[in-house]
Amino acid sequence: MKNVTISLEEELARWARVKAARENTSVSRLLSEVLREEMARDLGYEMAMKQYLSRKPKRLRKSGKLPRREELHDRRGLR
Repeated sequence: MKNVTISLEEELARWARVKAARENTSVSRLLSEVLREEMARDLGYEMAMKQYLSRKPKRLRKSGKLPRREELHDRRGLR
């Protein structure tokens, strides 16, 4: 584990101490969990984007006609 020093505004530091106390944890652990959740969201988004972009493009026009609204919004067709 790596130690990091941060600077917080007094009001924010007070709020963080109270929140940590309510959750029976330390400010350090509270911030670690918040950052871990943010990292997981970022990584999840990146993985989803890579998966989406790795698919072959889907042709929208069939024999010169534009698809109907129902066809465009068919979720099963996107999976």
